[in-house]
Amino acid sequence: MNNSIYPCLTIKGRIQEAADFYIKTFGEGSAGTALPYVMQIQLSGQRFLLLNEGPVSTPNATLSFTVMCKTAEETERYWSRLIEGGSVLMPLDTYEWSSKYGWLQDRFGVHWQLFTAVPDSGQGQDGSFQQNEGRVAWQKFVPSFMFTGKMAGKALDALNYYTRLFPNSSKLMVVNYTEEDGDNSGYIKHGRFSIDGYVMTAMDSSMDHGVEFNDAISLVVECDTQDEVDHYWNNLVEGGGEEVACGWLNDRYGIAWQIVPKRLMELLKEPQRAERVMQRLMGMKKLMISELESA
Repeated sequence: MNNSIYPCLTIKGRIQEAADFYIKTFGEGSAGTALPYVMQIQLSGQRFLLLNEGPVSTPNATLSFTVMCKTAEETERYWSRLIEGGSVLMPLDTYEWSSKYGWLQDRFGVHWQLFTAVPDSGQGQDGSFQQNEGRVAWQKFVPSFMFTGKMAGKALDALNYYTRLFPNSSKLMVVNYTEEDGDNSGYIKHGRFSIDGYVMTAMDSSMDHGVEFNDAISLVVECDTQDEVDHYWNNLVEGGGEEVACGWLNDRYGIAWQIVPKRLMELLKEPQRAERVMQRLMGMKKLMISELESA
């Protein structure tokens, strides 16, 4: 699993509450770097960034997190905690793809799909996933994209695009709808892929959900060098993407990314430099490491 790629959740004014809630809910967690506007937490070894300010949009069902559970009891435990103050999208029940599955929105607006693995899901006994000749490492929290509305039917194109862009990437599983599923048989029912060791899933839906991708939840990509920043930034904005600000962009599908140097968090921890670094950062779109370091 690659911890240089991780999600950022916008939870305005409530990041401490959210951090405490998620660590208590899932266990095996800890709070990391905390600044007035951001907090890092780890859940089962995976990084999440919680943002106190920023986008005005709110999370929706187009980007959820599938939680890989090894037993029905584990699934039920998470459900009972996450549903407090939340709402149900799909009831916790037995489905053909899982012995215990449910989809909910929690009190902060974040969507979770709780999934109890089944033997034929492509998951190994150790929780790893098949990838060509080998396996990719177990990953408990899997970002899951739903391509709907004007983006319906573009999930496969996105899988192909991302796995070409990032190194050490591949499509792990692609399953199309059948006529019995009641959706376009050319659309993806479930696609699992890995970008540089970080597992994600995607699906199409022709139903009118009334939502689309937005920047309430973004994917952070930490880069070692300026060349790496340039590579991801330039490729993700081409073909209909949009430069936003402060290292943020929207790609051709409307999915939000933050392309940031690993050095940034170190600079922001330095009390004498943090404010100058932030002022310099606020004037940029694509981040320039040398300019941040000279602040």
